[in-house]
Amino acid sequence: MKTPHKKVAAGQATREAVNRHTGSANMRKKKTSQKKQRGRPSSQPRRNIVGCRISHGWKEGDEPITQWKGTVLDQVPINPSLYLVKYDGIDCVYGLELHRDERILKLKILPDKVPFSRVRDVRLANTIIGKAVEHIFEGEHGSKDEWRGMVLAQAPIMKAWFYITYEKDPVLYMYQLLDDYKEGDLRIMPESSESPPAEREPEGVIDGLIGKHVEYTKEDGSKRTGKVIHQVKAKPSVYFIKFDDDFHIYVYDLVRKS
Repeated sequence: MKTPHKKVAAGQATREAVNRHTGSANMRKKKTSQKKQRGRPSSQPRRNIVGCRISHGWKEGDEPITQWKGTVLDQVPINPSLYLVKYDGIDCVYGLELHRDERILKLKILPDKVPFSRVRDVRLANTIIGKAVEHIFEGEHGSKDEWRGMVLAQAPIMKAWFYITYEKDPVLYMYQLLDDYKEGDLRIMPESSESPPAEREPEGVIDGLIGKHVEYTKEDGSKRTGKVIHQVKAKPSVYFIKFDDDFHIYVYDLVRKS
C-alpha cells in the first residue's frame, strides 16, 4: 500500500497512482502472510469499529513503514473480516482485513469522532444516484480532464460523500459530488436510447451472485481470483468485487445486455 499522490484540485494524480498499485509486483505477491493467520481463533469478540477513525502502519516486503489514518466505512457481511476504509487524502476506497493482514502494524482506534455530515440537498442526491455522469477534474497545466462514470450510492458514515466509478478506471471512489455538481464539474449524461429508465433491472433480479468466487483473465493470460461482495441497489446488474491480490474494490456490470 504505497502512498498515492494526494488529491489537491485534480483527480488525475490519484488515478495514476491507483493504476500503478493495481499493476505493481507487490500486489501480485498474494497475501501469503495474511493467509497464515486465517485459522487462528479469536479469544474474545472484537468491538464494532465501523464508523471509527483508525490509524496504523503499513509494512510490505523491504519497503519502509508508512503511516495511514482513515475512517472505517463498512464491514462486509459475507466476509466480516473485510472492512471498507476511506483513508485521509485518498480518493478511492480500500478493502482490507484490518485485524488479520500482517502488513498492518499497530492498528489503533482513534478517539477523534467522524465529523457529522449530512446531505443538504436530498432531492439532488436522489437525482444523481444511479446516473451516468461526466466528472471534470483539473489536469496538468490547468487542462480539463473529463471522466465518464456512474454514481453508485451515498457513502455510509460520511453521508455528504458518494460512491462513484469510472469507465476508464473501474474501481470504487468517493467524492463530495453535490459540491462538484453545483460548481459545474459534474454533469448528468442524457439517458441512452438503448437503455431507458423503464428497462433498468428491478432490485434483486440477479440472484445469488454475492459471495460467488470469480476469475479474471488479464491481457497477459495470467488469472486473478476474487469474490463478489456487494450489489449496487441503484443498478442491480452492477457489483463490487474484491480480488485476492489487491486492496482496491472493483466495480463491474456482471450482466451486460448484448
